[in-house]
Amino acid sequence: MDLRSYDPAHLRPDNGLLAKRLLPWETLNAPFEGAWCVIAPGTASTRHAHHEYEIFIAVSGEAVLESEGERARFAAGDVAYFPPGTDHQVVNDGSADFEMYGIWWDHDMTRTFETRHLEEK
Repeated sequence: MDLRSYDPAHLRPDNGLLAKRLLPWETLNAPFEGAWCVIAPGTASTRHAHHEYEIFIAVSGEAVLESEGERARFAAGDVAYFPPGTDHQVVNDGSADFEMYGIWWDHDMTRTFETRHLEEK
């Protein structure tokens, strides 16, 4: 087991929010990347789109997801999926931090994972 404990001191600005990226992690070989994300009250992540697939998992608090002209409530326990090229933003209009985990992947990450996996055998 290789456990990484949460430490808010490790959060860094990233896409308009505070985040701790999953990688680099020497012992982890995964076909995806991810980040613990905190959106402070009255702030929002940077609206963007990219070539990766992405999933957001709401962990605590409540926010609003904006994507392709739609808005939806996003709260602890919810999961959102964004296909490649889909614009998205997380808006925290509340009075407490909103915390979520983002996971993204593409074909190159999958191929790299497979290559590393075969080399480990």
